[in-house]
This record gives sequence, structure tokens and C-alpha cells, in this order.
Amino acid sequence: MADPGQKDDFPDLSSFDDDVSVISVSATFYQAAMRTRGVEAFGRKVTSTASHLIGTIADPTSHPHYTRAMTEVSRQLTKPSLQRTMFSMARTTPTDLVRSRLSTTEIHSRALAYVPDELLKNIPEDENSYSLFQGFKASFPEFAEDSKGKKHRRRVSRGRRLLEERPTTPDGTPESVHKIKKEKSTMMHQLEMLSIRKNMASAEIKEIDAKLENLVGMRKIILERLADLEKDEALLEHDIVEVETRLEEAQDMAAEAASIAQHTPARSEDGQNEDENAPGFMSQSIYEKLPSVSSGSGPIKRKPRSIRRKSAPILHEHFEPGSMIRSMRAHQDSITTLDFDAPFGLMVTAAMDDSVRVWDLNAGRCIGLLDGHTASVRALQVEDNFLATGSMDATIRLWDLSKAHYDPQGSSFGKEEDDDEDALAFENPSDLPVDPPANSMADCPLFTLQAHLDEITALHFRGNVLVSGSADKTLRQWDLEKGRCVQTLDVMWAAAQATALSHDNDTWRQTNKAPDTSADFVGALQVFESALACGTADGMVRLWDLRSGQVHRSLVGHTGPVTCLQFDDVHLVTGSLDRSIRIWDLRTGSIYDAYAYDNPITSMMFDQRRIVAAAGEDVVKVYDKVEGRHWDCGAGITEADEAKSPAVVERVRIRDGYMVEGRRDGIVGVWTC
Repeated sequence: MADPGQKDDFPDLSSFDDDVSVISVSATFYQAAMRTRGVEAFGRKVTSTASHLIGTIADPTSHPHYTRAMTEVSRQLTKPSLQRTMFSMARTTPTDLVRSRLSTTEIHSRALAYVPDELLKNIPEDENSYSLFQGFKASFPEFAEDSKGKKHRRRVSRGRRLLEERPTTPDGTPESVHKIKKEKSTMMHQLEMLSIRKNMASAEIKEIDAKLENLVGMRKIILERLADLEKDEALLEHDIVEVETRLEEAQDMAAEAASIAQHTPARSEDGQNEDENAPGFMSQSIYEKLPSVSSGSGPIKRKPRSIRRKSAPILHEHFEPGSMIRSMRAHQDSITTLDFDAPFGLMVTAAMDDSVRVWDLNAGRCIGLLDGHTASVRALQVEDNFLATGSMDATIRLWDLSKAHYDPQGSSFGKEEDDDEDALAFENPSDLPVDPPANSMADCPLFTLQAHLDEITALHFRGNVLVSGSADKTLRQWDLEKGRCVQTLDVMWAAAQATALSHDNDTWRQTNKAPDTSADFVGALQVFESALACGTADGMVRLWDLRSGQVHRSLVGHTGPVTCLQFDDVHLVTGSLDRSIRIWDLRTGSIYDAYAYDNPITSMMFDQRRIVAAAGEDVVKVYDKVEGRHWDCGAGITEADEAKSPAVVERVRIRDGYMVEGRRDGIVGVWTC
């Protein structure tokens, strides 16, 4: 036995028995981990930990305490229950271990109760009265009621719930009092949840409003950007026209130089003219050697410059319907007729002041005046760069607007760039119209058609065919290539023929109703190839076949003079002084739809989506065919807040949602529709 005073080489093992359990657990983990490949690293960690607890021993197998401990560990590991426990723990994840020790409620409580200090710092202030968790509980109440067995409760109506849960008469027992208190507490909780959900809905609405406001601001910025792009586009097109003009001038000058060089006699090296010794040189007239005008040495004849835009503007499509684009003082008297070719294109207006003006809608400027008629123009049509006007002087004139000597950007053709005083925009409708550049339309007239005996009240052309209606009660078909009348249709004769047929066939209705003398006898017409539709003062709409010159069908329905009409491939729309607009089915000849107004219809037109009409008011009546609704558009709405009373609208035209209306005071308004 060793001397008690002698210092042993081994450490003090007096507490070894207390650590036996630790060694057993470590060895158990070691044995379980060694049987699985995925925990070999964990086994090495356990072994090193056990070795550290025991300490440094030179020969552990010779020490009795170590031997006894290892024997005890081996005996414990041979127990099947312990082996099963170790194997199950080896296959269990840390999350499952936590869930096996704690209940779900305790896990939720600990997770919500503990918030790190870092998250508690710099908490943003909020105007909401309720927390995020209260909102979650109010939005999903079934998750909060799962402990009460109401997670899958079926939702029933309030009336049925009141019938099924009739309140019983309290009997005064403590159980009934407790039940009533519990019921009250439940109702108060539900009321609190409803209040929370209501505030959440209000907060969502405010958030959506803020987003909408931001979107409106972004839309306004993009609209301004689009407007700038269209301005740049118009300026670039103007520059392109300038380059094309310079190119044509350069080509003409090159052709002239080549022609002069061709007719100039060549000289030899000694300076003598090669043709001097030619026979007959002295007897040949000097004038015969001059180049002819046809050879190109004469004055340069420039081609007319087109003033129509190459690209189609789309800015008006993004405005709110009913927005005013511009307003112009076009005339000093009532507008009698107007038309335009395209949005932001060319517009032509005529008034009772016997003037006809051409406008650039993009710049809002008057291009020039068309002189030639000796009386007021009652009907006109613009198609591409061509214009047809019918006047009270019983003549029809054709014009080519592409020959206008005018620069839409501010200076007239042929003038210096600084001389642009005449190119003024009429932005203020109260301003008087400024005279356009003189002789800017001098080259526009093409030819005049003369055959009618009275004023022209309606006309329409398509291609090389033009049809006109006059107060002489006739319709005339014109060939625009030859410039002459090719057919005359007598409306009174057609009415008489219909009257004669009505006596033989009861299915025909008499069509010789006395016309209104105050209205135009031929109020409106439209031609398409060999088909012609005509509305007259007797309220009849007659469909003619130009190949035979006969009335193919008569549409009976209006009780007043027809003042306007337009048709497409399916429907015919007519307006009358009987204060109605009627839509006819061309396939059957029956009325498809009709709309009544408070005043007579003086003008009407439709595009793919809308029907617009002038009905004796200071606004334009609009019918949206897609949405099926009626609404008003015009100065009568926008100027109502300013205590102004705009004049009555007399004429209206629309193309692709771009509307132009003319009033009795000579003002022309441009709107998005």
C-alpha cells in the first residue's frame, strides 16, 4: 500500500463515482453514434470529452476504479430498453426533442414573450391602434378558437343562430350567472375583433388611396413626357420636309446644269469652236442654239409640299373623356359646316361670314383662306389632302390642300425664317382671328363643278365619285377624273314613283309627305361605290343604286326633316329635326335602336365607339356604344362653374375619339371623347 504522505502520480479520484453517470451517458452516445455513419464526428467529440473528465492515466486498465466504471457502463449498454432509447434519440431532430419536452401553448408563449433587445430598438411609430398579432387574431379567428373546439365551426346566419340559441330565463344560480358572464365576455371579444378588422380595412383603403395618388402623379409625368415626344416628332417631321425640299432643289439644279452642258458646244485645244467650220454655221439662227424651256433651263418648278403629318398622334387617347384640347375663335359668325381629316391634322371651317378657313389642329393656327365662292359654304368634306366645298352659289369647288404655301411650324413657304408674324396661334378664344399669310392657298384650287340650279346643301365623295344634293331637289353624280356630271337623280320623281306603287301594293307606305320648307330639301347624303343614302326634308331616307339610278329601299320612321346620316357595313344612323336619332339595320331595313332628345338634331357623326350629336344645346350629346350610356361633352359643362354661357353647338365631327365642334358664335372647340 502506498504511503499516505507520498504524492501519487494519479489525480484525485474521490469524485469519480459522481461522474460515472456522465461517463455512462457519453459512452452511450458514443456507442450509438458509432453505429451510424452520419455521426462519426459526434462520436469523436464524446470520446474526447470523456477522456478530459477522467484525466491523464498511464495505464487505465490497471486502475480498479476505471475497471469498475467501464464494467458498469458495459452492463448498462447491454440493456435492450437503453439501446432502443439511444437509437431513437439518434434519429430524433432537435426540433422534435423540444416539442417532446414542451407543449404547443408553452412554445408559442416562449416564442412571443422573448424579443431580442436589437428588435426593440428604433421601433417605427405607427398610427394603428392595434398590434400585428391582434390583427392576425381578428383576421383568422378560427386559429384562436381551436382550443375551444370551434376550429371547424360552420358559419351560420344571424337569424338562424338566434333561433337555435334562444336565451333562457335566468334562474339565479351561480352556474347561470357564470354562463351569462361568459357569454358577455365572448360577445365583447367578438366586438373587439370586429373593431380591429374594421380599422384594418380602413387602413387598407388609405394605403390604396395613397398608391392611387402616386399612380396619378406618375401618369401625369408620363403624359407630359408623351406630349414632349409628340412635339419633338412634329419638329422632326418639319425638318424632314425641309430636307426633302432641299433635295428636290438640288436635283433640279443638277438636271439644269446637265441640260446646259449638253447644249453648250465643246471647244478644241486651240480655243476654236469645233462647230465654227461646220457648214451653215453663220446662217444658223442664234435662237436655235438656246436650250428650250422643256429641257430644264427655265425656272425651277417646285413640287407642292405636303402639310399632312406622317405619324399619327396618340396623346388624345390618354386624356380623360370630355377634356378640352383647345378652343379657337375661327369666325365672327355662326359656323355652317366643318370637317377634319385626322386627329391633330387639317381642319376646314365655313361660316355665315362667307369665309372658308383652313387650320392646322396640331399648332392651332390658321393656314389660310380659300377664295372662290361668291356665297356662304353650306357643305364640305376633307379627305386626305383634298377638299370639296358646296356653296349657296350653286357651285362645287375641289381643292388640293397639299399645295398650300405655309409652314405649320411658324413661317410661310418662300419667306425668310424671321418673317413669321402672320403665323400666330389663337390660344385665347376671345381673341379676334388674325389674318393668315397672303396667297398661302393660291395654288390649292383644282376645278369647279357647275350644274345645279340652286344652293348646295349636302355633298360626299369617295375615290373618284362625288354626289351632291341641292335645293333644286336633285342629286348629281360627278366623275372627279373628268370633272363633269355623269348622272342626275330627281328626288321628286322618285317620290312620285313610290306614291304610284303605293296604290298598287298596300305594303308600300306613301312617301310624298309635304316637306318642311324651313329645312334643306336634301339634308344629308353618303356614297359608297354604287350605293347612295340620302335623307330629305320629308323625313324619308332613300337608298339609291347608282348603277340603275333607282331607289332600292325607303326607310320610313322620322317625322321631321333628316339633317344628317352616316352608315357602315351593317347600320345606318340618321338624325332629324324631330329630335331623334335612329339606328337602322341595313340588312332588314328595320329600326335597330332610337334615342330621343329635347331639341332638334342639326349634326351627327359616329366612329367605332361613340355617336356624337349637336342637339340645340351648348354641349355635344355623346352615346357610348360599348358601355351603353349617354353623357354630355362640351363648354357647357366646363364653363358652368365660371358663370359663362357658351353658344349653341351647330356642327360636330369625330374621328378616333378626337372631336371637333362649331358653335353659333364662331368658336371651334376640340375635345377628347
